Amino acid sequence: MATSGQNPSGQRSGGQKASSSQKASSGTKNGASSRRGAGTRASAPKRRQHQDETGIIPILARTVRTIENAAERGRVNPSNRVRFRVVAVLVREERARIKADTSITDAERTKELTRLDGIATIMAKTASRDTSLISLVTDTAPLTGEALEVRRAMLMEAGAELAPEDLVIVTEAPKPEVEKQVVPQSVRQFQMANPFLAPDFSAAQAKPQTAGRLANWELIEPLFRSFEVGAGGGAATMNLPAPRTLVTPGGTDLMIHQSRFVESAREGHRTYLLADEPGLGKTAQALLAADVADAYPLLVVVPNVVKVNWAREVQKWTPRRAATVVHGDGDDIDAFADVVIVNYEVLDRHVAWLSRRGFRGMVVDEAHFIKNRESQRSKNVLAISRSIRAQRPNALFVALTGTPLINQIEDFRMIWTYLGWIDEKKPMPELMKRLEDTGLTPGDPGFFAAARSAVIDMGIVRRKKSDVAADIPARRIADIPVELDGEEGRSIRAAEEALVARLVERFRRIAAQRPDADRDDLITMVAHAELEESRQADGGGENVFTMVRRIGTAKAVPAADYTVNLARNVGKVVFFAKHIDVMDAAEAHFRKAGLGVVSIRGDQTSAVRQKAIDAFTNDPEVQVVVASLTAAGVGVNLQVASNVVLAELSWTNAEQTQAIDRVHRIGQDMPVTAWRIIAAGTLDGRISELIDAKAGLAARALDGGAGDDPEAGSVQAAALVALLRDALRAEAVA
Repeated sequence: MATSGQNPSGQRSGGQKASSSQKASSGTKNGASSRRGAGTRASAPKRRQHQDETGIIPILARTVRTIENAAERGRVNPSNRVRFRVVAVLVREERARIKADTSITDAERTKELTRLDGIATIMAKTASRDTSLISLVTDTAPLTGEALEVRRAMLMEAGAELAPEDLVIVTEAPKPEVEKQVVPQSVRQFQMANPFLAPDFSAAQAKPQTAGRLANWELIEPLFRSFEVGAGGGAATMNLPAPRTLVTPGGTDLMIHQSRFVESAREGHRTYLLADEPGLGKTAQALLAADVADAYPLLVVVPNVVKVNWAREVQKWTPRRAATVVHGDGDDIDAFADVVIVNYEVLDRHVAWLSRRGFRGMVVDEAHFIKNRESQRSKNVLAISRSIRAQRPNALFVALTGTPLINQIEDFRMIWTYLGWIDEKKPMPELMKRLEDTGLTPGDPGFFAAARSAVIDMGIVRRKKSDVAADIPARRIADIPVELDGEEGRSIRAAEEALVARLVERFRRIAAQRPDADRDDLITMVAHAELEESRQADGGGENVFTMVRRIGTAKAVPAADYTVNLARNVGKVVFFAKHIDVMDAAEAHFRKAGLGVVSIRGDQTSAVRQKAIDAFTNDPEVQVVVASLTAAGVGVNLQVASNVVLAELSWTNAEQTQAIDRVHRIGQDMPVTAWRIIAAGTLDGRISELIDAKAGLAARALDGGAGDDPEAGSVQAAALVALLRDALRAEAVA
């Protein structure tokens, strides 16, 4: 069956074989056209097109050159970002097609791949000027309607035969199917008891404001940019009032920083990005802000692993309020409850009735989960928030996340949209008014600092433990190197050497084709190409992902053995790992050593998970909890321990921090140490260094620091860049 843009033989249609019709992008000069037929004037003299000027490759080359020129002049606009993403997708498709084409010779295949490498070099150079483009190179989310239209236009210009599904582009996301929506019986009873919702006149919708000085400016990108360059040494925290009281309805006193946040809600502020570092009590602050704002009924959207804990927190901090937790189709919920808690995973089937429930407040926990605008959970959250805002203009909206930035500044976009600060194209009226009040435009000196301040005043609250929780002991991370002996260790080192050799060979081949190209650009391009091929490998062959997993498996027993000695000397220990086989091996080792052990895993029910946490907390015989980095990285309180063993490394500093902060929390009265087990002489050591370096992004954007982020993009790509640089440096010395 023919795929999009291909004929049944696997070749791009358009009159020639792919090998002859799609040549090096470097062969395209000054707008050489590959249009066919109607695109040629009748009076123009006919000439045979050079084979390097036909097919999709020259079109991709011209497109990416245009974007490169735009990047040289400043930030790339949204339209060019879409085109950049489409080029990345088509390069991947063309590379896969050429590799699978058995009708061409090895020499032809090498030439075609070299041409694609040339385009990738230009993309890498462009992304080095505008680092927000890096994530688009490897983005695997479905293309938007706009991107699909751009893709179709490029394929048509190349003379490709389009599949039927490529001819019709659906630009609007399909509405949820009726059969997927559920209305629990308790909700039906609530609707019958409350057929009409009382209108809310407490905050009438603002009248449309007249066009101001900034009406014709593109402002979304400058706002993001302001958090990269406009910090000026100040932390991203709005001014908060002095606390009135530390007493809570549940009888547990707040800390001063928590009370200041609650006081702000008492005084009338209604939208917040609460980005306190993990462990500073964001859950309590959100629940008590809802209490003083009378934001009931309150909707709370959370990851599945913490929804039962949220119900406990409601009882702890606001015992007069009833909470209900939505499981599955919600057959056992109490629709009359003050607080409705639902997890992202089942939200899609409850969107309809939740949108009509009449909530006066909404809290989104771990709000970085909605950073991908194309994900269904992001769309569900935004749909409900818009409905609540339409019914209750003065509703309370809170986004909770200790790690709002994972890869790039644009991770703010969906959170700000949920809070009603921006839409897809422009700031909303309140933020626009604040920007107008600065008296500046993006072309004026001082705009970025003023714009950043305006956004922060919309409700960003970010405090670090060192700033507000002096009574929490400092934490430290200590690396414990272990030697991987025997055949397994030798095999891992041999695999790493093979990976480095592959990177060097690819670099030499591309460098020979482009002797004038920037060396750093080539290194970055080679790393991203290797990473992309690794993602598409489906487990076949050695790559950065399989190597890290093999290293983790090899470290399982040494890490567990270190944990046994630690537990016998200091008491309870939390053991974090990523992979099931590592967790299984560690548990077996602990039981063999006579230690009581429980586990926290992703496939557990909330009840089983909570039982394990309670056993670890209360049972003196349970000395170790084996926890999944992803399943136990958020919303789990393990502060009964003060020592953490990280048997496998995360790919992000944020994930590592989340894990450590399950122990380093308010109420911890002991110094906390995280022991990272590092496989000496392997890729493991390089990854640990890069994880530490990646902490610079949040330091710059949120904490007003001058943190360094030397390798933009993913840790995987940065690790490959570092390996290749080291190998080339070693060759130069030799």
